[in-house]
Amino acid sequence: MIAEVGLAALWLAAALAALQMVAGFLAVRAGDETELAGLIRPAAVVQGVLVSISFVMLLWLFAVTDLSVKLVVANSHSMKPLVFKIAGAWGNHEGSMLLWVTVMALAGALIALVERRLPERTMQATLAAQGVVSLGFYAFLLFSSNPFERLPTPAAEGMGLNPLLQDLGLAFHPPTLYLGYVGLSVAFSFAVGALLTRQVTPDFARAMRPWVLGAWVFLTVGITAGSYWAYYELGWGGWWFWDPVENASLMPWLAATALLHSASVLASRDALRVWTIMLGVVAFSMSMVGTFLVRSGILTSVHAFAVDPERGSFILMLLTVYIGGALLLFGLRAGTVSEGERFAVASREGALVFNNVMLSAILAIVLLGTLYPLVTEAFDVRVSVGPPYFNPVGAIFTVPMLVVMAVGPLLRWRRDRLDRVRNEIAIIAALTLAAIVLFSLIAQVELLPLLGLALGLAVGVGSLLPLRGRKLTHVPIATWGMVVAHFGIAVALVGMASESAFSKERLAAVEVGQSTTVGPWTITLQGVEPVAGPNWTAIEGRIAASYAGGEPTIIDPQARNFWAPPQQTTESALVTRWNGQLYAVMGDRAPDGRWQLRLWWKPFVPLIWLGGLLVALGGVLALVGRVMADLKRREVVRRMASRRAEQEKLA
Repeated sequence: MIAEVGLAALWLAAALAALQMVAGFLAVRAGDETELAGLIRPAAVVQGVLVSISFVMLLWLFAVTDLSVKLVVANSHSMKPLVFKIAGAWGNHEGSMLLWVTVMALAGALIALVERRLPERTMQATLAAQGVVSLGFYAFLLFSSNPFERLPTPAAEGMGLNPLLQDLGLAFHPPTLYLGYVGLSVAFSFAVGALLTRQVTPDFARAMRPWVLGAWVFLTVGITAGSYWAYYELGWGGWWFWDPVENASLMPWLAATALLHSASVLASRDALRVWTIMLGVVAFSMSMVGTFLVRSGILTSVHAFAVDPERGSFILMLLTVYIGGALLLFGLRAGTVSEGERFAVASREGALVFNNVMLSAILAIVLLGTLYPLVTEAFDVRVSVGPPYFNPVGAIFTVPMLVVMAVGPLLRWRRDRLDRVRNEIAIIAALTLAAIVLFSLIAQVELLPLLGLALGLAVGVGSLLPLRGRKLTHVPIATWGMVVAHFGIAVALVGMASESAFSKERLAAVEVGQSTTVGPWTITLQGVEPVAGPNWTAIEGRIAASYAGGEPTIIDPQARNFWAPPQQTTESALVTRWNGQLYAVMGDRAPDGRWQLRLWWKPFVPLIWLGGLLVALGGVLALVGRVMADLKRREVVRRMASRRAEQEKLA
């Protein structure tokens, strides 16, 4: 009965999405004269409640391991820990799509409940656009990927979840990305609504900005968590490999970063109107492209869901309708959007536009490198596109973007002169040059890591300079958000460059009691023993790791064997110090009785993920600051209106 309740709630939510869409477009066309106008907001709210019930029913089915439901049988097992049973609800194709529409419906309900800044006609158009997007995903779930499908006969046992996904980090990685994707769908709906009503105003940008900021924060957290999961779980010692599914999350983040800055300029300075609309469409387009890549079955990846071509065709059709329709609307209406306020090239707006162009170029490079192998494979030509393409080609645009990022926050709005900030520019340039000379002398560092270290220092110093001479307790929270986010970029960049420049690797075969070295570490294999978990067995190594002759730290890397489904995985062991991280992987036993160990010493590699978290924290601070500023602005407007009303009454 649980599955039937979930499916019924999903059908009702789809019907309300259709009502929301039709009523919204009729209201935009006919104005508030249509009787359906009053149904738009309630339909969005009730839809959010119904689809939430549907998703809770799916969680329930997985929690109790209902083996009469096809999806549970394919992705769960009675002996799995409860947390992974629940995570299995979205660790598959159907469940992840239901999570997508659940978050989307809840976002639409929240908009309908709290958003009052936009003209009602624009709000109706926005909710109508949200209804269109939701309805397509409801149709996909109900007709192509039903998560509540029953089996004719209950199974004796489930097949289990992919062992690589049975990790706490990855259990919560997909929801953060979906929250980001859905936040971009809301920005897309706002952009379409503004285009339909031709009301691209600062109020529109202020209404959209919190959703873009929230989406950007969740995407940042999701990408950071996914990178760290791949680093410690897959056992290859890398934090980013330009995997197509990694790129599928990076592309929306790049577009959202550009959109965030553009929307902030429009909200604060009434400029970049067309840029904001275009980036709203592009950002959601990239999330749809990512969805297609991950769930169409055309990719082979540990992150991807291999599904049948019918589902891939359905997603491709949705992508074509949504993105094609939005781009057509943009082409028809962009000419009617006024230019907004002008600004000089030497201004903060000018710096933001330059970096938006650079971000767009990087996005195009990543998109081309991701899709090119798929295009060539259609002609029976297999090619691989990886770091040798992405790193140097992306650096062509990343380097100037980072230079402008270091200087841009120092510039004034509207119009400025570079000689006004010549002292600050001189400080940044001198530190960058000093870093290049220093690292060139003390180590043989390749060009890209050398530039990364130098520019990381430059961006870090540049991010702090806007605080110079100001009373820190009086700095707005939103400004603190910008400072922390830019400083986080610098920290992550230093971590990336250090890992690339200074890492040491050692492949060793040792007997129990023997030692080997990697970097400043001495590694001694003290023993090997079998261990067992709730749904796996493993060979566990007991290793004593001593840094520079100091007291040893005991670590226990494992080689695990899961039986539901059968698969072997590695559980790396990490030792983190202030200046880096030791990474150890347990291998197989050689015929001569020695055990294989794979060891890395990665200086300052934790800075990559610390920087990512700082970037996300900066986004949270900016979001809080912007929301508080908007509330204050609305309170001022309310008081002024109340005062005018009192004056008119007295008159």
